[in-house]
Amino acid sequence: MTIEDQISDMITRIRNSVMVKHEKVSVGKSKLNQNILEVLNKEGFISEYSEENSENSEIFSNLSVKLKYFEDGSSAISGLKRVSKAGLKIYVKKDEIPTYFSGMGVAIISTSKGVMTGIEAKKLSLGGELLFYVW
Repeated sequence: MTIEDQISDMITRIRNSVMVKHEKVSVGKSKLNQNILEVLNKEGFISEYSEENSENSEIFSNLSVKLKYFEDGSSAISGLKRVSKAGLKIYVKKDEIPTYFSGMGVAIISTSKGVMTGIEAKKLSLGGELLFYVW
């Protein structure tokens, strides 16, 4: 499984879990997935994430993601849309970083300084690979 497939897999697992109102979801552990989850946590889309403990922790390691819901039962994540894929990478320059849903959505970008939101990348004058949108 390539890194791009891991990102798509993580996004799909989160999207499906939100649709059926699961409290937690398990995703594959990778440095990139951890960085993405850190950004989602900081932006308030998830409650927290942690490493799962299992018998085969040396062979397979996963991250447990606690999804965030409001008092009315609605999720903090309304949608996720993958942009850059394994077959077609989408790169944006610092002045081409898009806003999504008139600023209500967040663009997640992989830059030379790490994974961050589109707003952070604009502030730091960085471009990079446009991974996905979350709203």
